[in-house]
This record gives sequence, structure tokens and C-alpha cells, in this order.
Amino acid sequence: MSAHHDSVHNDSVHNDPVRNDPVHDNENKESTTPTQESAPSNGSTTPGKVISLGEVAVNLIMGVNTIPQPGGFSYAENAGTGIGGSFSTLQASARMGVRTEHAGIIGNGPWAAMIRKAFDDEGIVHTGQDRLDEDSGLRVLLSDGGPRKTLIAKFGAEAHGTFDSFDEISPESNDVLHISGNTLTNRTASAVFAFMRREDEHWSDYGGFDEHGNPRGHRYTIVINPSGAVIGHVNEQLIETLVLDRPIWTCNKREARAVALRLGIPITDPEPVMVNGSTEATMPELIEGLGEVLKAPVIIRTGAGGAWLWEPDYAGSSEGSITHLPGYATKATHTQSAGGCHTGVLCAMLARGVDLEEAVEVANAASSIAVSRSDTVTGEPSCPTLSEAKLLIAQQMELARE
Repeated sequence: MSAHHDSVHNDSVHNDPVRNDPVHDNENKESTTPTQESAPSNGSTTPGKVISLGEVAVNLIMGVNTIPQPGGFSYAENAGTGIGGSFSTLQASARMGVRTEHAGIIGNGPWAAMIRKAFDDEGIVHTGQDRLDEDSGLRVLLSDGGPRKTLIAKFGAEAHGTFDSFDEISPESNDVLHISGNTLTNRTASAVFAFMRREDEHWSDYGGFDEHGNPRGHRYTIVINPSGAVIGHVNEQLIETLVLDRPIWTCNKREARAVALRLGIPITDPEPVMVNGSTEATMPELIEGLGEVLKAPVIIRTGAGGAWLWEPDYAGSSEGSITHLPGYATKATHTQSAGGCHTGVLCAMLARGVDLEEAVEVANAASSIAVSRSDTVTGEPSCPTLSEAKLLIAQQMELARE
């Protein structure tokens, strides 16, 4: 049975020595090393790493007066380039002062050069494969001001991995492994599958199985953020492998409903809209349904509404408890999702050793700040530092006491 309550918590591999330097200091990041910010609470003297298998590509974002019909013409009022895919997750993690590694594939060419520069600027270490035979990919995003954007994708090296692309990736204790849903539907998915199955063979080394036949857990934490647009196309064996690994699932409402649909979980459809415009009346039903089937922690982000968290009573349990962690009031200026910021902060805080509820709360605060300082051209939220997120939490607590 679930307990529902609101909670406000108080608190071949590329080994480039240049990219193995500690997190760079600049005006957008912590000026201290991870161990100077705060001592991790996982029993270790240093935090773990965040390692992402996600894909990174270049985004060309254009704000148009209208989406043209075939053969038509539109005028772009503004345009800009940025780094997309899992970059926002990596960036957010690095800004929390945690060593952040990109284990995905980067190509060779102008788009790849932009990605490498962005990594260097943010102190992100590329430990994945480098391909010399093609460039990284390009995504063109067209926005006419409506709620949906038109996407044109040219896949590159990031999407053309082989089954052995992640063979050299070996997370250590206290590390957090990030898997993005966008990596699960192209050729690189074979590398994710091979990696997960390789790790499956060593479940007994990570703690064995409990009385219910469920693995007790890896020596590291897995966080997956599925993509609602592609989850229905993921290979059945890969889905099964991911579910059995009991990762932490973090998604927005649309993605959560897509996962529920893929797994055959009954949900209220369509969502009822309350008098105040909220659609969160069905959140307990949705997150509990996901938790009972996935038997693993589930986080559903609801923007300004904060996030919902379901945690199993024990590893592999279908029973658990629901917690709603409120968001933070802010004046949003973004037109892109802050989900990457939330996921990156979540991963970084888990690598620091904090519990899941506290990690979600810090991610809520960081996302709130991110959407208030978006890029004026691309609309991409800008993730803050850990100190800024902690300050917002402290200010909120002070207001609550008045």
C-alpha cells in the first residue's frame, strides 16, 4: 500500500590528458573542487563520477513565423546554435562540481569540434570513442511559437555505434551511470544492450539476489530518462533488460504516460483538467502504476509543480511510498525543456552520496533557476551552480518559517 504525502526536505577509447583535468573554473561553475563543496554522505572521502552513455549533437534552432509547407517559404526571426542531446545533462552535472564523463561517441568535423569545445568550456571529460570517418550529428529545430517544435535530424557518429562501443566503460562504486532514451532506438542501442548484458553476468558480484529473485543492485547507480517520442520503438529485449536492472527512472508526465503505455500499465486517459488548470490529479495513480511494474524508484517531473517520487519498500519490491516534492516559484523565460538540467543535477547529487529525496529537491531548485535565465536566442535553460541551488532552498525554508 502506498503512503501519499507532501514533503519539503531540509536539506577505440579517447584518453586525452587535457580532458582529464579537474572541473575547470569559470564564471558559470563552482570555483571549488567537488571535495571542497561538501563531504559526500556515501561513506567515501570523494564523490563518485557521473558517466553518461547519452548521445550529443549540435542543434540549429530557428524561430520562424510559420512552419512552411513542402516547397514553401518561412522567415526566421531569430536563429542560434547550441549543443543538444545529453549535453544539458552533462553540463548540469559538471556545474554541481562532480567529475562528469561522456562515454558516448564523438565524430570528426565541424559539428564535433563545437561539441569538444563545449565540453572543454564546461569541464566535461570525453572518455568514449572517437570516430574519424564521420562528423557528429545535426538537429534543426523549427519553432513558430506554438507548444510543439518541428525537428529535422541528421544522425552522425553518435548514433552509429557498434555492439562493442562501450566495452571499455566500467563504472566504479559510488558512480552514477546515465542512460538516455534517445540512445535506445538507433545503432548505438546495440552497444547499450551489450553493456547491460555484460553487467548482468556479474549481478552475483554486486550483492546477489534476494528471496524474490531480484538482483540486490549494482555497485553503482543507474539513472535512465526515457524519451516519450521513441520509447515505443525500443527493442523488446532491451526494454526487458533495462527494467530488470532496476534503474532510477526519471521522466516528465508525457514520457511517464508513454512508458506506462509501452508496459501495458492502465492509466486514466485522457487526464482530467482541474478548475485551476492542473492535470496532476492522476499523478498518484500514474506513478504508483509505474512503480509497481518497474519495481524501482520513479521520478515524474511536473515543471513548476515540482516532482513526484515513488520509492520501493525494498529493492525489487512492487510496494512503496509516494512523495510529492514541491517546485519553486519562478518567472520562466525558456522555450526548451529543463529536463536535462533536472536529470544532471539528480545524477550529480546521487554521486555525492545524498539520498534520493534530497537529490530530487536540489534538482527541483536548480531547474527552477535554469528556466529563469534561458538563452535569449535558443531558449535553452541555463543550469546554475550547486551553491545557487542550495541558496534558493535556504531562502524558501526561511520564507516558510515567517
